[in-house]
Amino acid sequence: MRAHELQAKLKALKLGGMLQTLEMRRAQAEDQRLGHIEFLALLLDDEIDRRQSKMLALRLHRARFEEAKTLEEFDWSFNPQVPAEQLRNLATCGFVERRESVLLCGPVGVGKTHVAQALGHAACRYGASVLFTKTSALLRDLAGGRADGSWEPRLRRYLSNDVLILDDFGMREFTPTQAEDLYELICAKFRSGSMIVTSNRAPTDWYALFPNAVLAESALDRLVNSAHHVLFKGRTYRPLRRPDGAGTAAAVDGWPGTHQLDHADESRAAERPQEAKNEEESMSETLARRAPSRSRRATR
Repeated sequence: MRAHELQAKLKALKLGGMLQTLEMRRAQAEDQRLGHIEFLALLLDDEIDRRQSKMLALRLHRARFEEAKTLEEFDWSFNPQVPAEQLRNLATCGFVERRESVLLCGPVGVGKTHVAQALGHAACRYGASVLFTKTSALLRDLAGGRADGSWEPRLRRYLSNDVLILDDFGMREFTPTQAEDLYELICAKFRSGSMIVTSNRAPTDWYALFPNAVLAESALDRLVNSAHHVLFKGRTYRPLRRPDGAGTAAAVDGWPGTHQLDHADESRAAERPQEAKNEEESMSETLARRAPSRSRRATR
């Protein structure tokens, strides 16, 4: 069979990876005196690689990330207090396999959204389907569904992915309808997949954002008490992004309820009373006590 005839057959079978490398592999086989099985194995590997790359690109596109972020490009040296080992372990995506969730909590500008998207990127490479959204956008979308009768299909779209990333959770108090939507979402997702949630508030403060205490307890007990908790501390990156280049890295203390510090704030922060430090330590202890029980989630 002539080469052009074989190429036509590969094209008809949609074996584009083999088609692209056929001539290169044939030359390699001649130079290295490869057998027919070895030659075929090389072509099959090329086809598998092409299909995997195509599927990864599709998963990344469907994830709707704001930016293409990975843990490999995260500047660990800038904020040594960020728990690098814990995040690298999470990036192996065992939590996706076990349908566990991840809570990324800390003050503004310390890299929570970067890490959330990086973990989502790792999940895409792992073969999982991912969807990234701002919590406010999700709530607006579900509210629109209530208005036009498409609430259930809209909710299913968020539940259909292996990993749902909710960015900026708990920025403000929820309305009764929003609380009901979150209750339905969290309860359903608890059974069907994983969530990655970023928040400027500690999980212990989320309960007060719900107007209905029963809904809050029922929904958040599933999410908070069976998730991996990652506490972010350190300096904010955002002043370094100023277009005039005049920004400097600012320390972020006093979380939760912090704001971005300017130069005057930095000097005042050094004089903060011991009570603020004690409050931060107490918050860390609270999150540690709420660390997830993997065996509990595994028995669902």
